[in-house]
Amino acid sequence: MAGVQERQYEEFFGGFYFDEDALSKDISLDGLDKELEEHKNYDVLISILTNGEKQRDMATMVEGNLGHIEQDLIQDYIKDNDSLVLLHDQIHDCDIVLSQIGSLLSGFQVHIRSLSSELRSLHEKSLDLGVRLKNRKLAETKLAAFVEEIVAPPGLVNAIIDGEVNDDYIKSLNMLSKKLRFAQVDPLLNASKALKDIKQELERLRKKALSKVSAYVIGIFSSMRKPGTNIQILQQNLLQKYRHLVLFLKEHGIEKYNDVCAAYVDKMNKVLSEDFRVYLEALESLKLDIGVSTDVIGYDANVVDLIPRGREQLRNHRFMFSLGERSNILKEIDQPGLVPCISEANSLKYPYEVIFRSLQKLLMDTASSEYIFIKAFFRDESMFYRVFEGPVAVIDENMKLTLANSHDAICLMLMICITKKHQLVMSNRRLPCLDTYLDKALIYLWPRFKTVFDMYIQSLYQCDAKMLWVDGTHPHHIVRCYMEFTASLIQLNAECGDGQLDMSLKRLRLAVDDLLVRFAEKFATQKLKHLFLLNNCDMAISILKEAGEEAKELRRYFEEKLESNLVSFVDELLMEYFGDLIKFVKNHISEDLISYTECPNIADVEPVVKNFAVKWRTALELMHNEVVTCCSNFVSGMAILKAAMAQLLNDYNRLSECVKMIPGGSSLNRNLVSITSISYEIRKYSRTL
Repeated sequence: MAGVQERQYEEFFGGFYFDEDALSKDISLDGLDKELEEHKNYDVLISILTNGEKQRDMATMVEGNLGHIEQDLIQDYIKDNDSLVLLHDQIHDCDIVLSQIGSLLSGFQVHIRSLSSELRSLHEKSLDLGVRLKNRKLAETKLAAFVEEIVAPPGLVNAIIDGEVNDDYIKSLNMLSKKLRFAQVDPLLNASKALKDIKQELERLRKKALSKVSAYVIGIFSSMRKPGTNIQILQQNLLQKYRHLVLFLKEHGIEKYNDVCAAYVDKMNKVLSEDFRVYLEALESLKLDIGVSTDVIGYDANVVDLIPRGREQLRNHRFMFSLGERSNILKEIDQPGLVPCISEANSLKYPYEVIFRSLQKLLMDTASSEYIFIKAFFRDESMFYRVFEGPVAVIDENMKLTLANSHDAICLMLMICITKKHQLVMSNRRLPCLDTYLDKALIYLWPRFKTVFDMYIQSLYQCDAKMLWVDGTHPHHIVRCYMEFTASLIQLNAECGDGQLDMSLKRLRLAVDDLLVRFAEKFATQKLKHLFLLNNCDMAISILKEAGEEAKELRRYFEEKLESNLVSFVDELLMEYFGDLIKFVKNHISEDLISYTECPNIADVEPVVKNFAVKWRTALELMHNEVVTCCSNFVSGMAILKAAMAQLLNDYNRLSECVKMIPGGSSLNRNLVSITSISYEIRKYSRTL
């Protein structure tokens, strides 16, 4: 163990080998410090070696070695003493040089501080000069703008006073307007002496411009009254270009502006009023007269009088109650209006609703163009209504006169539909300018329509049924007129009605029902009465079918009435040709063939059976011929025959069953006609239908 420790100590202290050659060399201060640091490591080692008794000897040896080393070091430093002194002197010289440099730097620092103070002063002066420059530039800008706004250059003065009104003049006028507006914006500017000096000059220019512009614009308005002038083209190509002139008048000369507006309203009112008056007079020559006060349904004398006058007049009379092709006018609502000279050249005549649509089409197009122009040119929509006071008055006067003499209800209803469609057109154009006129037109039309409609109803109640009655069971012409009239109104009501017609149509139906009953009472027999009603109901149904689904409720009413009269007519028909058979069956046999209302005997039934066997074929033929001749509708006649023959077959079958049940009835078997024979005969007539 001791040997191991000794080897460790040798290895440790072996690193502290002192080279004598190294000691003879110059030792620097840094080397000295390094060696002293190494000696500190020895002290630490000594403190470690002192721990324990076993290490004491070794510590003594180390201390001895340290003493020798210390002596050696002292000797080394003594030998190098000259070098250290020289080093000290050099360090002292360096301190002196550094001191001189420090003094020089202190002087530089003081000088720099003085320069910083001067720079700060110069910076403050620079900022002050910048603020002054900025303020002067701002003042210069505002003053230049002020001078530019109020000063009227010679070129502007010459252009306003002596220049022609053209695009350059409008530019000069806008410049003057800007200067006048500038002087009015800020009240503080009015206190400026410079403005007071120039204001008189600006005022003189304003008055001159107002006078010149108003005269020029009124001159253009005057040219509108020249014959053949296309006002819309003049407005779009010329006036719209000079709308800034009117805006200048409105802003800087309200009196002149009002004068210009009054001049425009006066001239356009007269021009448009005259144009519409001339157009109306031309359209009047194209009017096809349909219906007068006596051409209502109940005045049969007029219908009779029309026949010898020719087919054209009779057709026009029918035209009064039938819509027909007149409904096409509603599909042509946006088509151009009539050109009177072309229509006259072709000798064309038109119902009044065609003329009415053309007139309103012209009014809508003219009003739309004028409204848009006034709104853009004058920026005053109220002027439009003053301009159109005259034209609307001309149209209103014509409409009142025409409506007072109109008795064509179809025409009146078409006019109502046309007006409602025109309201939709103006709504799509988003122009409210004719709302009042179109509403007023409906206010005129509806009362007149209801008045004429009431005349139709009153004519039916008040007419002389004896004078109108025709000795025949075919549909009466009045009923045909009524049904065509009703179907027409139903179609128009579906097109643009608002429910106002529903009650009126019911009233008219009641009036015609009353007239039919009075007509039917003129017939001598119940059979003819029912046949007359049946034929008229059948005709009504045929006409209503053409009116479409809108007429289904009224059609159902006539179908029920047709069915009721068909049953009654069949009973009367069978009673005429097979009366004894029908009476016997009704009086003696129930429907179920089981019970008897009166107990029959062989004497009662024998004449009935024999009579039927003799004449049944002849009676069937006569009945067939009568139905075919009297029924106006082939299909309706077939339905009557089928119903009659089915009823006959049923009654005769009941009679046959009754004969079999009566005591002694077998004796009549040879006289009974087989059901098969009757059915065969009935099928034969059915095939001929």
